[in-house]
Amino acid sequence: MNEQERIYSLRKEIEHHNHLYYVLDKPLISDFEFDNLLKELQTLEKEFPQYFDINSPTQRVGGGLIDGFESINHTYPMLSLGNTYSEEDLIDFDKRIKRLVDNNFEYVCELKYDGVSISLIYENGRLINAITRGDGKSGDNVIDNVRTIKSIPLNLFGNFPEKFEIRGEIFLPIEGFNKLNKERKKENLEPFSNPRNTASGSLKLLDSKQVAKRPLDCFLYHILGEDLPSEEHFKNLNYAKDWGFKIPNETQLCKNISDVIYFVNKWEKDRDKLPYEIDGIVIKVNDITLQKKLGYTAKSPRWAISYKFKAIQAKTKIKSISYQVGRTGAITPVANLEPILLAGTIVKRASLHNADQIEKLGIRINDYVFIEKGGEIIPKITSVSLEDRDLFTLPIKFIEDCPECKCPLHRIDDDAKHYCLNQLNCLPQLKGKFEHFISKKTLNIDGLGPETIDLLFKENKIKVLSDLYLLQYEDLLPLKKDGKKWAGNIINSIEASKKIPFENVLFGLGIRYVGETVSVILCKNFDNINNLISATYEDLINIDEIGDRIAQSIVSFFNDYLNIKLIEDLQGFGLQFNYVSNVKSNLLKDKNVVISGKFLDYSRDELKSMVEQHNGKNLSSISKKTTFVLAGQNIGPSKLKKAVSLEIEIIDINQFLDMINL
Repeated sequence: MNEQERIYSLRKEIEHHNHLYYVLDKPLISDFEFDNLLKELQTLEKEFPQYFDINSPTQRVGGGLIDGFESINHTYPMLSLGNTYSEEDLIDFDKRIKRLVDNNFEYVCELKYDGVSISLIYENGRLINAITRGDGKSGDNVIDNVRTIKSIPLNLFGNFPEKFEIRGEIFLPIEGFNKLNKERKKENLEPFSNPRNTASGSLKLLDSKQVAKRPLDCFLYHILGEDLPSEEHFKNLNYAKDWGFKIPNETQLCKNISDVIYFVNKWEKDRDKLPYEIDGIVIKVNDITLQKKLGYTAKSPRWAISYKFKAIQAKTKIKSISYQVGRTGAITPVANLEPILLAGTIVKRASLHNADQIEKLGIRINDYVFIEKGGEIIPKITSVSLEDRDLFTLPIKFIEDCPECKCPLHRIDDDAKHYCLNQLNCLPQLKGKFEHFISKKTLNIDGLGPETIDLLFKENKIKVLSDLYLLQYEDLLPLKKDGKKWAGNIINSIEASKKIPFENVLFGLGIRYVGETVSVILCKNFDNINNLISATYEDLINIDEIGDRIAQSIVSFFNDYLNIKLIEDLQGFGLQFNYVSNVKSNLLKDKNVVISGKFLDYSRDELKSMVEQHNGKNLSSISKKTTFVLAGQNIGPSKLKKAVSLEIEIIDINQFLDMINL
């Protein structure tokens, strides 16, 4: 056997043992024997570089620093799943599919892993790309980092398609996460907060050698391509096992929705027994032909749904209260807690929202309280454990002065919040306005995060929002080591923001009480910024959805000379201040629509957009002006009662789609 043949033979043998150890958990040789094989291969590859292969097992150690990640479009969009939280919702999901199809069908139930989604692309059995979800249409190619994950095959074996895509979840097992944090503590480094964020952050590291040091793992659960071996999702997963992929053994084929509910209940009870974290169950129609027939909404497939487990509660002690200043000057009290592990995260703080909420919960300093995570993300205090209250608890007296600038706080009538009115010199307000202005739903200026905003303030590069459009490439370059690409991206993104629609710009100005929806309503009614500036309180109050509080806030905002100056400056830089309609038809012209309840296939925002695209008007409350109510599951009882009393038509989603010819 010559050197080339030995190299190829070693690679194949090492990949086989990698698969046995990391995928099947059935090692055949000792670590010592494996290390000797790897060392021999490394020596030969170094001696004969003409036989280098990026997918060699030796490359799993990482290749060092890179400048950044290439953005790649997904061949198949990576959509999110609709969420459900009850058996009733699962039964409704089943009924909806049965209404749309005639034949019998099965479901596949999969554990919903708490990690980061990845899409792996293979050609001729070789891994060629690894793309993150990104915005669903495109993501970052993190293949250098993914190659370090030993459970992901670099080269396949068996009878696989010529080209296909397989999707899964990269995660950190609990044991690996705990071990990683022990090592960080030894090195006097801050421990990682939770496995999911650590996995996500690891994939974004620019040094793959550092990624290789983290015990990341990957389960695969969905295959896409033109030449798959079966028209059944479950069978394709079993084929993928034969090609070398780590397919979860817990994935189960279910004959009907009763089997699905049994599976869901079993794992909600047993999830703590798993060596990794899950936060729910994914349910998919097994028949791929049927999946194609059912199709997709704008955000999610109609043939799949996610069941989210109920929030886990924990009890801990309130040590103190601190106060945060928002971009509008609103003061938010925050409870500082004795650290406690909750759903995989160490929780140290929880928002108390406002003085009324503190009073409603009856919270005192040194109280023990119950906390849970809303949507498994944001910690919130649900109640006080009165049986644990003792003589050492202290009543909470809400602060009277701003914690940042020391100006007196004001509470406006009918508003639960306290406010600092020092908009010009209160630093958190100033920074908050910038962070809001550059966010995705406003001007979408990529690359300008809170840290960069802090840096620009520190270097006196910005004071008012319009200063962003005075920034030059040369201003940014000294602020970051090797920052050429970073500075270029920011300048390009600032330039691109000049094409962002008027309604986003208006939202970005940060007028109190003017959110995303109200911004659209104002733009549609006034067409341009000059008309809006000239609008009187009476003009505003006569518009549906614009109440007294919003109208007063708008008038007050445009009566301020500094705000007018800001708008003039932004106009001078070329930002959009004229409304461009997205109306496609007049099918809903002169119709006022109220949307209430939950919808499996569409978000509220999608439905509101559909109403606007067909020249209808969205209302938030029911009145005599309402034409019809689009009702989903769990419609608000008060809205239902009012609609019936006013004899307003109530329609379901299918009637609505027929109305707009969908």
